[in-house]
Amino acid sequence: MPAVERLEFRVMGSDATVVAVGGRPGLAPQARDRLERLEDLWSRFRPDSEVSRLNAAGGRCTEVSAETIHLVRTAVEAWSVTGGAYDPTVLGDVLRAGYTVSFESLRAVASGPLAHIEFRIGAGGIRIDPVAHTVELPPGVGFDPGGIGKGLAADMVAEELMAAGARGACVNVGGDLRVRGTPPDSAPGSGWAVGVDDPFTDGSIAVLGLADGGVATSSRLLRRWTGVGGTPSHHLIDPRTGKPSDSGLATVTVVAAHAWQAEMLSKAAFVTGATAGAVLLDDFGAAGLLVTDDGSVLKTANLAPFLGLEQVTA
Repeated sequence: MPAVERLEFRVMGSDATVVAVGGRPGLAPQARDRLERLEDLWSRFRPDSEVSRLNAAGGRCTEVSAETIHLVRTAVEAWSVTGGAYDPTVLGDVLRAGYTVSFESLRAVASGPLAHIEFRIGAGGIRIDPVAHTVELPPGVGFDPGGIGKGLAADMVAEELMAAGARGACVNVGGDLRVRGTPPDSAPGSGWAVGVDDPFTDGSIAVLGLADGGVATSSRLLRRWTGVGGTPSHHLIDPRTGKPSDSGLATVTVVAAHAWQAEMLSKAAFVTGATAGAVLLDDFGAAGLLVTDDGSVLKTANLAPFLGLEQVTA
Protein backbone atom coordinates (compact mmCIF):
# COMPACT_ATOMS: atom_id res chain seq x y z
CA MET A 1 0.00 0.00 0.00
CA PRO A 2 1.58 3.34 -1.01
CA ALA A 3 2.20 5.90 1.70
CA VAL A 4 -0.20 8.83 1.89
CA GLU A 5 0.75 12.38 2.88
CA ARG A 6 -2.00 14.83 3.74
CA LEU A 7 -1.64 18.50 4.70
CA GLU A 8 -4.28 21.07 5.60
CA PHE A 9 -3.34 24.74 5.73
CA ARG A 10 -4.40 28.27 4.75
CA VAL A 11 -3.36 29.76 1.43
CA MET A 12 -4.86 32.29 -1.01
CA GLY A 13 -7.30 33.36 1.69
CA SER A 14 -8.81 29.86 1.80
CA ASP A 15 -8.61 26.49 3.50
CA ALA A 16 -6.47 24.17 1.39
CA THR A 17 -5.81 20.44 1.41
CA VAL A 18 -3.07 18.52 -0.39
CA VAL A 19 -3.03 14.72 -0.62
CA ALA A 20 -0.05 12.93 -2.18
CA VAL A 21 -0.27 9.17 -2.71
CA GLY A 22 3.04 7.37 -3.08
CA GLY A 23 6.25 8.96 -4.23
CA ARG A 24 9.09 10.18 -2.04
CA PRO A 25 8.46 11.71 1.38
CA GLY A 26 7.92 15.45 1.50
CA LEU A 27 5.79 15.89 -1.61
CA ALA A 28 2.86 17.40 0.29
CA PRO A 29 4.98 20.09 2.00
CA GLN A 30 6.56 20.80 -1.37
CA ALA A 31 3.09 21.34 -2.82
CA ARG A 32 2.17 23.67 0.04
CA ASP A 33 5.32 25.73 -0.57
CA ARG A 34 4.47 25.94 -4.27
CA LEU A 35 0.95 27.21 -3.55
CA GLU A 36 2.37 29.83 -1.19
CA ARG A 37 4.76 30.96 -3.93
CA LEU A 38 1.87 31.31 -6.37
CA GLU A 39 -0.01 33.37 -3.79
CA ASP A 40 3.03 35.66 -3.54
CA LEU A 41 2.84 36.19 -7.30
CA TRP A 42 -0.92 36.43 -7.79
CA SER A 43 -2.57 37.94 -4.69
CA ARG A 44 -4.20 41.31 -5.33
CA PHE A 45 -3.98 41.91 -1.56
CA ARG A 46 -0.18 41.94 -1.58
CA PRO A 47 1.20 45.23 -2.90
CA ASP A 48 4.43 43.58 -4.10
CA SER A 49 2.73 40.75 -6.04
CA GLU A 50 2.97 40.67 -9.82
CA VAL A 51 -0.80 41.09 -10.14
CA SER A 52 -0.65 44.22 -7.95
CA ARG A 53 2.21 45.57 -10.07
CA LEU A 54 0.14 44.97 -13.21
CA ASN A 55 -2.77 46.89 -11.73
CA ALA A 56 -0.51 49.74 -10.69
CA ALA A 57 1.23 49.98 -14.06
CA GLY A 58 -1.37 52.27 -15.61
CA GLY A 59 -1.34 50.59 -19.02
CA ARG A 60 2.43 50.09 -19.26
CA CYS A 61 4.07 46.80 -20.19
CA THR A 62 5.13 44.90 -17.08
CA GLU A 63 7.63 42.06 -16.98
CA VAL A 64 6.27 39.09 -15.05
CA SER A 65 7.06 35.44 -14.38
CA ALA A 66 6.08 32.51 -16.58
CA GLU A 67 3.48 31.57 -13.97
CA THR A 68 1.77 34.95 -14.25
CA ILE A 69 1.86 34.81 -18.05
CA HIS A 70 0.09 31.46 -17.74
CA LEU A 71 -2.47 32.89 -15.33
CA VAL A 72 -3.33 35.93 -17.43
CA ARG A 73 -3.48 33.91 -20.65
CA THR A 74 -5.79 31.37 -19.00
CA ALA A 75 -8.07 34.09 -17.62
CA VAL A 76 -8.33 35.80 -21.01
CA GLU A 77 -9.12 32.46 -22.65
CA ALA A 78 -11.87 31.90 -20.08
CA TRP A 79 -13.31 35.33 -20.86
CA SER A 80 -13.23 34.60 -24.59
CA VAL A 81 -14.83 31.15 -24.58
CA THR A 82 -17.64 32.19 -22.22
CA GLY A 83 -18.47 35.28 -24.26
CA GLY A 84 -17.67 37.49 -21.29
CA ALA A 85 -19.87 35.69 -18.74
CA TYR A 86 -16.62 35.12 -16.88
CA ASP A 87 -14.48 38.28 -16.78
CA PRO A 88 -11.17 38.67 -14.90
CA THR A 89 -11.34 42.47 -15.16
CA VAL A 90 -14.29 43.12 -12.83
CA LEU A 91 -11.84 44.28 -10.15
CA GLY A 92 -13.28 47.80 -10.09
CA ASP A 93 -16.79 46.48 -9.51
CA VAL A 94 -15.54 44.10 -6.81
CA LEU A 95 -13.84 46.99 -5.03
CA ARG A 96 -16.86 49.27 -5.39
CA ALA A 97 -18.97 46.50 -3.83
CA GLY A 98 -16.69 46.74 -0.78
CA TYR A 99 -14.33 43.77 -1.22
CA THR A 100 -11.22 45.90 -0.70
CA VAL A 101 -9.16 43.72 1.64
CA SER A 102 -8.66 40.00 2.14
CA PHE A 103 -11.85 38.33 3.26
CA GLU A 104 -10.46 37.52 6.71
CA SER A 105 -10.08 41.27 7.30
CA LEU A 106 -13.27 42.38 5.60
CA ARG A 107 -15.77 44.28 7.72
CA ALA A 108 -18.95 46.15 6.96
CA VAL A 109 -18.34 49.07 4.65
CA ALA A 110 -18.94 52.11 6.81
CA SER A 111 -18.22 54.81 4.25
CA GLY A 112 -20.17 55.91 1.20
CA PRO A 113 -19.90 54.23 -2.22
CA LEU A 114 -16.33 53.75 -3.42
CA ALA A 115 -16.88 55.96 -6.45
CA HIS A 116 -13.23 57.00 -6.56
CA ILE A 117 -12.27 53.52 -7.79
CA GLU A 118 -12.10 53.95 -11.55
CA PHE A 119 -11.07 50.50 -12.76
CA ARG A 120 -13.26 49.35 -15.66
CA ILE A 121 -13.65 46.05 -17.46
CA GLY A 122 -11.66 45.37 -20.61
CA ALA A 123 -10.32 41.83 -20.89
CA GLY A 124 -10.27 42.04 -24.68
CA GLY A 125 -7.57 44.69 -24.56
CA ILE A 126 -5.04 42.70 -22.51
CA ARG A 127 -1.78 42.14 -24.39
CA ILE A 128 0.53 39.23 -23.55
CA ASP A 129 4.04 38.72 -24.91
CA PRO A 130 5.26 35.28 -23.77
CA VAL A 131 8.66 35.78 -25.38
CA ALA A 132 9.40 39.03 -23.57
CA HIS A 133 7.46 37.83 -20.48
CA THR A 134 5.36 40.97 -20.40
CA VAL A 135 1.70 41.74 -19.83
CA GLU A 136 0.01 45.03 -20.69
CA LEU A 137 -3.38 45.89 -19.25
CA PRO A 138 -5.36 48.62 -21.02
CA PRO A 139 -5.25 51.94 -19.12
CA GLY A 140 -7.88 51.95 -16.39
CA VAL A 141 -8.45 48.18 -16.46
CA GLY A 142 -7.95 46.14 -13.29
CA PHE A 143 -7.14 42.42 -13.24
CA ASP A 144 -8.37 40.13 -10.46
CA PRO A 145 -7.48 36.43 -10.80
CA GLY A 146 -10.00 35.47 -8.09
CA GLY A 147 -11.16 31.88 -8.20
CA ILE A 148 -9.55 31.04 -11.52
CA GLY A 149 -6.17 31.60 -9.89
CA LYS A 150 -7.04 29.02 -7.24
CA GLY A 151 -8.26 26.55 -9.84
CA LEU A 152 -5.21 27.01 -12.04
CA ALA A 153 -2.94 26.66 -9.00
CA ALA A 154 -4.65 23.38 -8.10
CA ASP A 155 -4.14 22.11 -11.66
CA MET A 156 -0.49 23.14 -11.75
CA VAL A 157 0.41 21.68 -8.37
CA ALA A 158 -1.42 18.39 -8.98
CA GLU A 159 0.49 18.01 -12.25
CA GLU A 160 3.77 18.81 -10.51
CA LEU A 161 3.08 16.21 -7.81
CA MET A 162 2.53 13.53 -10.45
CA ALA A 163 5.67 14.61 -12.31
CA ALA A 164 7.61 14.33 -9.02
CA GLY A 165 6.63 10.68 -8.67
CA ALA A 166 3.30 10.62 -6.85
CA ARG A 167 0.90 7.88 -7.90
CA GLY A 168 -2.07 10.06 -7.03
CA ALA A 169 -2.69 13.69 -6.12
CA CYS A 170 -5.52 15.83 -4.79
CA VAL A 171 -5.10 19.60 -4.47
CA ASN A 172 -8.04 21.58 -3.06
CA VAL A 173 -7.74 25.36 -2.72
CA GLY A 174 -10.91 26.77 -1.21
CA GLY A 175 -13.16 24.40 -3.13
CA ASP A 176 -11.29 24.64 -6.43
CA LEU A 177 -10.07 21.08 -6.64
CA ARG A 178 -8.04 18.87 -8.97
CA VAL A 179 -7.55 15.13 -8.63
CA ARG A 180 -5.24 12.86 -10.61
CA GLY A 181 -4.09 9.27 -10.48
CA THR A 182 -4.63 6.76 -7.71
CA PRO A 183 -6.64 7.74 -4.62
CA PRO A 184 -5.73 6.39 -1.16
CA ASP A 185 -6.79 2.78 -0.45
CA SER A 186 -7.90 2.44 -4.06
CA ALA A 187 -9.81 -0.50 -5.47
CA PRO A 188 -10.38 -1.36 -9.13
CA GLY A 189 -12.87 1.10 -10.62
CA SER A 190 -12.67 3.45 -7.65
CA GLY A 191 -12.27 7.20 -7.84
CA TRP A 192 -11.66 10.22 -5.68
CA ALA A 193 -14.73 11.25 -3.67
CA VAL A 194 -15.69 14.91 -3.62
CA GLY A 195 -18.54 15.98 -1.38
CA VAL A 196 -20.87 18.79 -2.45
CA ASP A 197 -22.14 20.74 0.55
CA ASP A 198 -25.75 21.73 0.96
CA PRO A 199 -25.58 25.55 1.01
CA PHE A 200 -28.46 25.79 3.51
CA THR A 201 -27.60 23.00 5.99
CA ASP A 202 -24.56 21.29 7.48
CA GLY A 203 -25.11 18.25 5.27
CA SER A 204 -24.22 17.40 1.69
CA ILE A 205 -26.39 17.06 -1.39
CA ALA A 206 -24.10 14.78 -3.40
CA VAL A 207 -20.81 12.91 -3.45
CA LEU A 208 -19.04 13.03 -6.78
CA GLY A 209 -16.62 10.33 -7.85
CA LEU A 210 -14.00 11.05 -10.47
CA ALA A 211 -10.71 9.50 -11.50
CA ASP A 212 -9.10 12.57 -13.05
CA GLY A 213 -10.56 16.05 -13.32
CA GLY A 214 -11.47 19.31 -11.66
CA VAL A 215 -14.35 20.45 -9.47
CA ALA A 216 -15.26 24.00 -8.47
CA THR A 217 -18.14 25.60 -6.60
CA SER A 218 -19.26 29.21 -6.85
CA SER A 219 -21.45 30.38 -3.98
CA ARG A 220 -22.94 33.72 -2.99
CA LEU A 221 -23.23 32.49 0.61
CA LEU A 222 -19.57 32.18 1.60
CA ARG A 223 -17.83 35.46 0.71
CA ARG A 224 -20.52 37.94 1.61
CA TRP A 225 -20.62 41.08 3.71
CA THR A 226 -22.74 44.09 4.53
CA GLY A 227 -22.25 46.90 2.05
CA VAL A 228 -23.22 50.54 1.90
CA GLY A 229 -26.47 51.32 3.73
CA GLY A 230 -26.65 47.82 5.21
CA THR A 231 -27.13 46.18 1.80
CA PRO A 232 -26.03 42.52 1.65
CA SER A 233 -23.26 42.00 -0.89
CA HIS A 234 -21.13 39.18 -2.27
CA HIS A 235 -18.13 38.72 -4.56
CA LEU A 236 -19.77 37.13 -7.61
CA ILE A 237 -20.05 40.11 -9.93
CA ASP A 238 -22.21 40.00 -13.06
CA PRO A 239 -20.02 41.64 -15.74
CA ARG A 240 -23.14 42.84 -17.57
CA THR A 241 -24.33 44.97 -14.65
CA GLY A 242 -21.21 45.54 -12.54
CA LYS A 243 -23.22 44.44 -9.48
CA PRO A 244 -23.26 41.28 -7.34
CA SER A 245 -25.19 38.69 -9.32
CA ASP A 246 -28.89 38.29 -8.58
CA SER A 247 -29.54 35.27 -10.80
CA GLY A 248 -31.64 33.29 -8.32
CA LEU A 249 -28.84 30.81 -7.67
CA ALA A 250 -27.21 30.08 -4.32
CA THR A 251 -24.42 27.78 -5.54
CA VAL A 252 -23.16 26.16 -8.72
CA THR A 253 -20.81 23.14 -8.68
CA VAL A 254 -19.13 22.07 -11.93
CA VAL A 255 -17.07 19.04 -12.95
CA ALA A 256 -14.68 19.59 -15.87
CA ALA A 257 -11.37 18.28 -17.17
CA HIS A 258 -9.41 20.94 -15.26
CA ALA A 259 -10.09 22.92 -12.10
CA TRP A 260 -9.65 26.27 -13.87
CA GLN A 261 -12.29 25.24 -16.41
CA ALA A 262 -14.65 24.15 -13.65
CA GLU A 263 -14.13 27.51 -11.92
CA MET A 264 -14.70 29.47 -15.13
CA LEU A 265 -17.90 27.58 -15.89
CA SER A 266 -19.26 27.75 -12.34
CA LYS A 267 -18.92 31.56 -12.43
CA ALA A 268 -20.42 31.84 -15.91
CA ALA A 269 -23.36 29.56 -15.04
CA PHE A 270 -23.94 31.40 -11.77
CA VAL A 271 -24.37 34.82 -13.38
CA THR A 272 -26.37 33.36 -16.28
CA GLY A 273 -29.00 31.68 -14.08
CA ALA A 274 -30.27 28.14 -13.62
CA THR A 275 -31.85 27.39 -17.00
CA ALA A 276 -29.34 29.16 -19.23
CA GLY A 277 -26.50 28.07 -16.96
CA ALA A 278 -27.39 24.39 -17.37
CA VAL A 279 -27.47 24.84 -21.15
CA LEU A 280 -24.06 26.55 -21.03
CA LEU A 281 -22.58 23.62 -19.11
CA ASP A 282 -24.04 21.14 -21.59
CA ASP A 283 -22.59 23.15 -24.48
CA PHE A 284 -19.12 22.87 -22.92
CA GLY A 285 -19.51 19.15 -22.18
CA ALA A 286 -19.20 19.82 -18.45
CA ALA A 287 -21.38 18.44 -15.66
CA GLY A 288 -23.04 20.56 -13.03
CA LEU A 289 -25.23 20.80 -9.99
CA LEU A 290 -27.10 24.08 -9.48
CA VAL A 291 -28.91 25.05 -6.27
CA THR A 292 -31.45 27.87 -6.40
CA ASP A 293 -32.21 30.39 -3.69
CA ASP A 294 -35.29 28.39 -2.69
CA GLY A 295 -33.25 25.19 -2.26
CA SER A 296 -34.23 23.46 -5.51
CA VAL A 297 -31.47 21.30 -6.99
CA LEU A 298 -30.87 21.01 -10.73
CA LYS A 299 -28.49 18.34 -11.97
CA THR A 300 -27.34 18.34 -15.58
CA ALA A 301 -27.87 15.08 -17.47
CA ASN A 302 -24.16 14.30 -17.80
CA LEU A 303 -23.62 14.49 -14.02
CA ALA A 304 -24.98 10.95 -13.65
CA PRO A 305 -21.68 9.11 -14.34
CA PHE A 306 -19.98 11.03 -11.53
CA LEU A 307 -22.71 9.97 -9.10
CA GLY A 308 -22.39 6.29 -9.94
CA LEU A 309 -18.65 5.70 -9.63
CA GLU A 310 -17.48 3.69 -6.62
CA GLN A 311 -15.68 6.21 -4.45
CA VAL A 312 -12.73 6.21 -2.09
CA THR A 313 -12.47 9.23 0.19
CA ALA A 314 -9.13 11.03 0.18
